Amino acid sequence: MELFHVLNRGVEKRNIVMDDKDRLRFVQGLYLYNDENLLDRNTRRFSKEKAISTVRKKLVNLHAFCLMDNHYHLLLSPVDADMENLSAFMRKLNMGYAKYFNEKYRRVGALWQGKYKKIYIARDSHFLHIPYYIHLNPLDYKFYEWRSGEISNTLDPISFLKKYKWSSFLDYFGTKNYPSLLTTDVLKNMLGTQEEQIATIKSIISNPDKTNFSEIIELSD
Repeated sequence: MELFHVLNRGVEKRNIVMDDKDRLRFVQGLYLYNDENLLDRNTRRFSKEKAISTVRKKLVNLHAFCLMDNHYHLLLSPVDADMENLSAFMRKLNMGYAKYFNEKYRRVGALWQGKYKKIYIARDSHFLHIPYYIHLNPLDYKFYEWRSGEISNTLDPISFLKKYKWSSFLDYFGTKNYPSLLTTDVLKNMLGTQEEQIATIKSIISNPDKTNFSEIIELSD
């Protein structure tokens, strides 16, 4: 199985979501567009009910994700190790959401800064740290110092993450937030129990291993 960290940002770093309705629409798209049977020309016609009631043939396995105001992170593996499946999913997701956003806000032009960035998870150290990097991204809203290891009170950031619902963090933390979206078996053993995750998060945000995260950040820029 090949894992890829996939991300994209709004053009000129603009916001890609304006409210929770937009956030929900993007997350619903992670489900709807992950279907070989949904043709590209149908991405404009979003129907959650139709997606649930028909037989789906997944294009990718989604292992983790985080939606931020102006960008997103996905951890994906293409079904059957077929990169065409990953490309098809990303094309549908980006195009479908951009159409929704531009129509809703009566705008024209590109929403995304480019196609998308795809990073192959080739090293064990990258694999071990990327789920935490993705899930800790929301701390940038309130606890940006987590990246430099300057957080002394680690309870507040963890409490904040537990309340942030636009990522897969809760699904690995014992709460079924988006169970229909995710393939969790690959990461569950690695992330461990809630207690083990808390211990790892505390370690990261109070004294992060800059070498491991710096590699992820460098590849993501």
